[in-house]
Amino acid sequence: MHIVIMGCGRVGSTLAHILEDNGHSIAIIDRDPQAFRRLRAGFRGRRVTGVGFDRDVLTEAGIESAAAYVAVSSGDNSNIISARVARETFGVDNVVARIYDPRRAEVYQRLGIPTVATVRWTADQILRRILPEGAEPLWRDPTGTVVLAEVTVNPSWIGTRVVDLEDQVRARAAFINRMGEAVVITRTTVVQEGDVLHVIAAERDMDRINKVLAVAPEEDED
Repeated sequence: MHIVIMGCGRVGSTLAHILEDNGHSIAIIDRDPQAFRRLRAGFRGRRVTGVGFDRDVLTEAGIESAAAYVAVSSGDNSNIISARVARETFGVDNVVARIYDPRRAEVYQRLGIPTVATVRWTADQILRRILPEGAEPLWRDPTGTVVLAEVTVNPSWIGTRVVDLEDQVRARAAFINRMGEAVVITRTTVVQEGDVLHVIAAERDMDRINKVLAVAPEEDED
């Protein structure tokens, strides 16, 4: 498929090379012609000089036949404006904009523009490497309210059906890491020794969830 990228910095040029290696046709836009020097000598895609919210520039880049549009320039405003033009003017459904300010990312996410909040993502990756395992969520949505997190389960839960565990913690179990492999949870899945449970929940509920799973499950009353 044809993909248009705005921004030929380190991220944009890397994406262009990866996507081209995967068989896609690429057009990359940058206002600075010198930026295209980041592209390898054998790059076969189009190089378009200009700004990604200019309709003529987008047309030259083949936006009318594009299956996806990616805005990864160094400017938040340019990225989000160009993403909106690609979607609202040219009808490209699959758009992504890189945003440095996570507060803006929340707003644009609500408007239906998928964003990658660079600062928040980078901070999350660093925290996951310097804090104890499981202390930092594996994933957080752009608003910061929903997380995918690894939780520690008391050995007393071994043998419990995961669906029953969900009822007690009032949260959804996403999957189990069992001996290095992800296990999709079904109604018959039970917690086994060595399982690493991952839950998806509101971040404000994580302290409560961890406290419930740190002790033995409650016994059903007759």
